[in-house]
Amino acid sequence: MFKPLPVAIGLRYLRAKRRNGFISFISLASILGIAIGVTALITTLAVMSGFQREIRDRLLQMSAHATVSAVGGTMEDWRHAVDEALRDERVAGAAPYVERPSMISGNTSEPQPAFLQGIVPEEERHVSVIADKMVQGSLDDLQPGSFNIILGRELALWLGVSVGDKVIVTTDFQTTPMGGVPQLKRYTVSGLFEAGHQQFDKGLAVVNMQDAQRVLRIGGGVTGVRLRLHDMNQAWEVARDLAVRLQGPYRVSDWSSENANMFRALRLEKTMIAILLSLIIAMGAFNLVSSQVMLVTDKQADIAILRTLGLTPRGVLQVFMVQGTLIGIIGTVLGVLGGILLTFNLEYILRAIEGAFDVVLIPPDVYYITGLPTELNPDDVTIIGLVALAMAFLATIYPAWRAARTAPAEALRYE
Repeated sequence: MFKPLPVAIGLRYLRAKRRNGFISFISLASILGIAIGVTALITTLAVMSGFQREIRDRLLQMSAHATVSAVGGTMEDWRHAVDEALRDERVAGAAPYVERPSMISGNTSEPQPAFLQGIVPEEERHVSVIADKMVQGSLDDLQPGSFNIILGRELALWLGVSVGDKVIVTTDFQTTPMGGVPQLKRYTVSGLFEAGHQQFDKGLAVVNMQDAQRVLRIGGGVTGVRLRLHDMNQAWEVARDLAVRLQGPYRVSDWSSENANMFRALRLEKTMIAILLSLIIAMGAFNLVSSQVMLVTDKQADIAILRTLGLTPRGVLQVFMVQGTLIGIIGTVLGVLGGILLTFNLEYILRAIEGAFDVVLIPPDVYYITGLPTELNPDDVTIIGLVALAMAFLATIYPAWRAARTAPAEALRYE
């Protein structure tokens, strides 16, 4: 792309000289500024991606990848729907469920809102890991007719109940000659689970599906069928195909649409932080502009001599473009390597800081997510590197253009 002579001269100008040591120091500061900005941006986005992955995984552990539910009523032939779903090779598991919003009263004065979910314990293991999240009791305690209930641990704390206590669940209103009467049912707390996500730990209560059907008086119908897939990114297509095969008025939803606001907010937060941290790279680019302008001013005589020896203005432009671009490349490479190394060792650094100052930066009794999860996305690293190189390249355009316009006679007048 560049001629050998401009490349050689540009490389020579990178070396420190006694006469222009300050200019070389500014160039070094530009390299460090770009490197620090790239390192900070890669590490920060890796941490944010790690937290997003942790939130997504915890959310999907307790909820299905896709749901096919009845519209305006219940799904009566749910066994056929489950069998039809399992015929699809993309489906790893399917299970029916009954769900209603409810108010639960315990030993405290204020009832708590929660979703009452009726499940079949044997089939629920195919779509969620609630059985593995039990901290007290077992999912097998939800036998038909037992009217046992399993609560999220935080919900139980708000209700002031534990295993063996009674709670009253208020669901739909029943129409009577005296008006609307709420449906009340007393359940026995048989277990507690902790999913690590407030949406479930404070807002979910689980009972046997047959008990829920009896209380809600919906016969043998269910709210819908939940699906777990081998590839969660195919959730919408698989659920839509199942609804088409069932040939009925069904509502289709997947994990991304059910939590669209949360994932949209996480993406917006990541984007805004990336833009703000890019200003660090921009500061390095401004330092590069300053160092290049000072270098052009210092090299006025050299530029004039090169022009008189036959180097064209285009060649002069290439000299300083090479020199500035090399600074950007060096800073970007150092930043990428530093960001990758810092990301992979961030957990050890966090532990070292906690041990040195005897503090707990992420206490488990306050945060659902302990530790510092990271996920290094190659696309993020590539984009950050390209942005840093683009900023460095743009920063060299004005100084190089100014050098190319140097008039030999004016530059040599006072030499």
